[in-house]
Amino acid sequence: MHKMSKHLAALALSLAGGLAWAQAGTPALTDGEVRKVDVQAGRITIRHAEIRHLDMPAMTMVFRAPDAALLQQVKPGDRIRFRAEKVEGGYAVTTVEPAAN
Repeated sequence: MHKMSKHLAALALSLAGGLAWAQAGTPALTDGEVRKVDVQAGRITIRHAEIRHLDMPAMTMVFRAPDAALLQQVKPGDRIRFRAEKVEGGYAVTTVEPAAN
């Protein structure tokens, strides 16, 4: 029984480490404010806080939005939390959600 407990403990630690690694591999959401939405061009302009995983300071910039459904969820003036990624030499928004009040 003692051997089995050790194996279960090792398995639990392994799974916990894997979960932490998976969470660390997903970039955090960034605070921003939608300034402009161009559904036809597939672009969104966001005034955003620092995006640490992209080593990008706070600024206002235009992002591509490969998923047009993301653009349907927002309008200028909306405060959001979003994830941006470097894609094919540019920056794209991959996740958008309303900011908590």
